[in-house]
Order: sequence, then structure tokens, then C-alpha cells
Amino acid sequence: MAIDYGVWCARLVLAVVFGLSAWGKFADGVGTRKAVGEFGIPISWVPAVSWGLPAVEAVVAVALLPPWTAAAAAFLAILLLGMFTGAVVRLLRQGKRPSCSCFGASSSAPIGRGTVVRNVVLIALAGSTVVATLADPRVPGELPVDRAVAMAVAAAFGAVLVSLWGELRTLRRKVDEQVLSTLGGEGLPPGAVAPEFEVLNTAGGRAGLDELLLPGKALLLVFVHPACEMCAALARELPRWQARTSEVLTIAVLGNGDVDEHAEWGLAQGLGDIPVLVQQGNEAALRYRVRGTPSGVLIDAEGRVSAPVARGAMAVRDLIIRTKRTAGPSKSATNGSVL
Repeated sequence: MAIDYGVWCARLVLAVVFGLSAWGKFADGVGTRKAVGEFGIPISWVPAVSWGLPAVEAVVAVALLPPWTAAAAAFLAILLLGMFTGAVVRLLRQGKRPSCSCFGASSSAPIGRGTVVRNVVLIALAGSTVVATLADPRVPGELPVDRAVAMAVAAAFGAVLVSLWGELRTLRRKVDEQVLSTLGGEGLPPGAVAPEFEVLNTAGGRAGLDELLLPGKALLLVFVHPACEMCAALARELPRWQARTSEVLTIAVLGNGDVDEHAEWGLAQGLGDIPVLVQQGNEAALRYRVRGTPSGVLIDAEGRVSAPVARGAMAVRDLIIRTKRTAGPSKSATNGSVL
């Protein structure tokens, strides 16, 4: 009986995943076409794939439930997941991280290792479903009707909750974007007190301005996005700049979204000891009126904004160079007087 429940649960989970995926893609046609194009599908095929893929996913979701079609549907799920995983691995090896949009607008995060791990787990689940269903095609016929119905209702309720959570994330992102568009001029004026904030740290725990602003050192907040190529190029240079300016400047990187994704991104860019921080919304960006990535905000040792927002990789580099040059003479003079 335990095996029967396990097979039924596996099929329900796969049905929910593929059902949500199909629904999200149909609901966000623009995002689906954009994601399909970024995954390397020829332009002429993009419209057909954008409609055909969610249609096939919907068929798989429905066919996973009846026992006489479950094995074939699970096998088709393995094929779809395998092709998608292969495409993800190929793009990651090329250094590309397009948005997944696997579940529509609510999942517009860039692909990463987590995407591969998730797909491998689903492939294993589908594989076990194929074997178990072929071994005992009567499942869920062996289960009491009331329990089978209860499990199906629970799965549907879980799917609704996941869908609402995705919609909430999308709404929050849109609200943040609207707030950013109504803030007026970009950046706080030089001399303004740097606003406090508290965000997640990929190294564990949380971090805020008090922990980042060290005595006698300025702080450079670099706002990035994992899918931004210029952000990645700039991030790879930051450890070298940090080593050159360690006596006068601390550098911290701020992103937005998933903590594990940013941790992997930081490792991929070789950030080393530079903290990678993650906003859950746009709390830090809103407080500092930062509207794009990459951008840099320089805060002096007294906790005040010391320069306009540096927008773009070149502007951030120039800001670091100016900080080093400005602090260099005073540091040398201080060292000379002590000696």
C-alpha cells in the first residue's frame, strides 16, 4: 500500500508541475516567446514553440493522472525535461544565463545550477513513475476512492498556493518598478545621510549598513543582476580593485532575488571575500534611488553619500579610481606623521 501511495503522489507532483508550467506560459505569452528565443530557438520557430510547448505540457499534466496513460506521459515528461536540461547546461557552459520563465512571469529568474538540480530531481521522479506504473498499472485503482480524491484535492490546493505565491512575487516586482519610476532624480545627493538597510547575506545571516561600513573606510555598494553581462564583467574585476584599495575602501555587491542563485553567481565570478548581498524586493535600491544595473553608490566613512550614482561598469570603475586617488595622499600623509 505504501508503494501505491508513493506512485500516486509522484504522479500528482509531476502533474502539478507540468500543469503550472503550461498555465504560466499561456498566461505570459510575451515572456514565453522571449525566453524561447533566448534559449537558441530559430526566430521562425519561436511562435510555434511558444504555443506548442505549453500545449504538450498541459497534455502531459492531464495524462499523468489516469493509470492507462500515466507511463507514456511520464516518459514524455522525461524527454521534455532532458531536452530542457541539455539546453540549460549548454547555455551555462557558454556563460549565458537567460531568464527561465518556466512557469511564466512568476519565474523570470535566470537559469543556474539550481535549474539543473531541479530538473534532475523531476527526471528521477518521472523515471520512477514509469517503472512503478508499468509494474502495477492498477494504481491508483488499489487505493480507496476517498483517499485518492483527498490527495488529488490536496495537490490542487498546493498548486493554487504556488500559483498565488508566484503572482505575489510578480506583483511585488511591478510595485517596486513603479515606485522606482516615481522617485524623481536618480540617486541621493552627495552629502545625504546613507539610509539604513538590512538584506540577506549569501554567506549566511543578514547584513546591513552598520556591518558593512568599517571605521576609516568608505563603502562602495555595487548593484548587480545575475542575468546582466556587464554586471558579470564588472564583478570579475572587483576582487582586483578591492585588493588595490583595501586600506581605504570596502566593496559589497547587492543583487535581487534568490540567495542560492546569487551565491552561485558570486562563485562563478570569483568574488572571493567580497560579500554578496541579496534584496528580497528592492529595499536597498529604493532607499538609494538606484534604477539600473550595474550601478555604484559610494558612502564615505562618516556614513554619507559622497558621489552621485555611478551608472554603468565604466562609471563604477571611475568611481573606484577616484576614491583611491583621493584617499591616497591623505593616507600617505597620515602614515608619514605617525612614523
